[in-house]
Amino acid sequence: MSEATTTEQQDAGWEWAIVEVFGHRRHAGRTREEERFGAKLLRIDIPVKGDPAANGWETIFYGGASIFSFALCTEEAAVRANKPYEPPARYSLPRPEEDDGDQGDDHEQEPF
Repeated sequence: MSEATTTEQQDAGWEWAIVEVFGHRRHAGRTREEERFGAKLLRIDIPVKGDPAANGWETIFYGGASIFSFALCTEEAAVRANKPYEPPARYSLPRPEEDDGDQGDDHEQEPF
């Protein structure tokens, strides 16, 4: 993100934040206060699948009384929080140790 874009968003009142609503839903995205229907609301634009340039934004509005927590964060943290979980491509186990014929059982050793 360029410095001009960051300044433009700040001038428009945008802040990056992680928002919890009623303690049950959690959103991460750019936020600002907007007035709609004669009431102040929180607008949160959530980057879809962590990439707003390719997938766009999802916009949700909440009334102030429904906000459980509001934590400011960086743009990178908000985008990372919205990326879908991707499990590792494959799992691998360590190779078994070479068998040199010695089983290591003390009770099978010959006496002196």
